[in-house]
Amino acid sequence: MRFEVKTVKIKYELIQTEKNTKARLGLLHTNYGTVETPMFMPVGTQATVKTLSPEELKEIGSGVILSNTYHLWLRPGEDIVSKAGGLHKFMNYNGPILTDSGGFQVFSLAKNKKKDITEEGVYFKSHLDGSKLFLTPEISIGIQNKLDSDIAMSFDECIPYPATYEYVKASTERTIRWAKRGKDVFNNENQSLFGIVQGGEYEDLRKWSAIETVKLGFDGYSIGGTSVGEDKDTMYKMIDYAIEYLPTDKPRYLMGVGDPIDIIEGVIRGIDMFDCVLPTRIARHGNAFTRDGKINIKNSKYKEDFKPIEENCDCYACKNYTKAYIRHLIVANETFGQRLLSIHNIRFLTKLTEDLRIAIKNNNILEYKKEFINKYYANNK
Repeated sequence: MRFEVKTVKIKYELIQTEKNTKARLGLLHTNYGTVETPMFMPVGTQATVKTLSPEELKEIGSGVILSNTYHLWLRPGEDIVSKAGGLHKFMNYNGPILTDSGGFQVFSLAKNKKKDITEEGVYFKSHLDGSKLFLTPEISIGIQNKLDSDIAMSFDECIPYPATYEYVKASTERTIRWAKRGKDVFNNENQSLFGIVQGGEYEDLRKWSAIETVKLGFDGYSIGGTSVGEDKDTMYKMIDYAIEYLPTDKPRYLMGVGDPIDIIEGVIRGIDMFDCVLPTRIARHGNAFTRDGKINIKNSKYKEDFKPIEENCDCYACKNYTKAYIRHLIVANETFGQRLLSIHNIRFLTKLTEDLRIAIKNNNILEYKKEFINKYYANNK
């Protein structure tokens, strides 16, 4: 694959704000081309989106994809990726790549948070062999600089839910200090760095975190600490509490959110970028997104269903295969079935954001939301 010559850091261009909401239509100019927003980013944890090739991702309509700093740190190691010429060449993806900071591993792997999370960094055990690990803002940024992604993320703690006000306040204040430390050592002229807003469910802490993070001057801003067990209304409030304090000329990213309804609600609130492992994860269990709601292809009613997963879907799976065949593959534990469902699910979410962009252009996103939700929930009550 031929790679384009790199230029400079990303730049967000606001094209239009929907007249009835905060939904934004924009362009994200990157070193590997321009991507329209709002957009969904497939997750390639270990420098690969599970079961799919880079060419398939491009055909699906993916722009930016996400890779995981923690996992690539452990294997093959950031030095190996760097010697290969960076993530783009290592994984042969001629498109923008975002790397997370490893902060979610703080949330998931640090068992004793009071003991393991310190001002200096975080102690936790490798999920591979149980060896002791120590991650700091400086180490996280250094790894990401070597991975040479287009967008690097500040090191933060993904705060659990629920958590007391005192815990969230102390964690949020520490995340700001970590963000400054990471920014101070950031050293990659072709890479952009995003700050992360925390604050849990508390309005004053979300506001404070957003204001202080913006003061540090990042290339983009993420709202973190959502989709960690809270109810939907609480998640949407977390977005609302922070979004009004984020600059309009920088991209806004909601981390770890891939439910179709949550994407719509996030876009309405002014979010530009989403990522989640959900489309490939549910595919491995035989589930598929459709406009009529999520279905489980293993259900016996699909045994003789010779129609595509979804009528009028333009993905490779729907244009070439039936539910009956895909069900057979999944029941027989054939990887091709997981691939086909993954292709469909990722295309479903990229197509959803394409439709949302059209709705923003037409200033009718609330009507689109109502129609989508009524149909999506019709068979899922």
